[in-house]
Amino acid sequence: MDAGKNSGMDDQDLELIKARKMKKLQEQLAFKEKQEQEKAKEKNKNNQEIQNQINRQKSDGMESERNFLLRYMYDRGDEVLKLAEQQFPFQTKIIIKRLNELIKFGEISRISGGDMLSVYRSLGLKIRVDTHISISDHGKTISFSDKLKQSTTSEIDESS
Repeated sequence: MDAGKNSGMDDQDLELIKARKMKKLQEQLAFKEKQEQEKAKEKNKNNQEIQNQINRQKSDGMESERNFLLRYMYDRGDEVLKLAEQQFPFQTKIIIKRLNELIKFGEISRISGGDMLSVYRSLGLKIRVDTHISISDHGKTISFSDKLKQSTTSEIDESS
């Protein structure tokens, strides 16, 4: 009977030991999972930072290319470039790069607004530019359409 009592105690002790080991293994597993999650978060954070840096470099590069081109523009070239960027952003990025190459190789020295319009039109891109014609009449500057209206009304008055 003594052997039966000892084996019962041994079973309880073994179960206790097994439970402790199981708890310890679960804690280790939870700790490893937590570390892996932290590593994944850190990796994602690093990837995001790298992507942000690449995006900044791209935008800085495009901005510097644009500024380089602006230095060689005159006669409202900057206005035409701004309109082109608004109306054809993707194509304008490519055109800016190509024009900069031509400037660097000495093929182009300066670019006017009219030249820019010609470049876009030759590529089949029609940039819409608001135009206003003004006339100086007796010391006053008035729009061409107003001048035409005045001329028309004065002709009508004369014929009546």
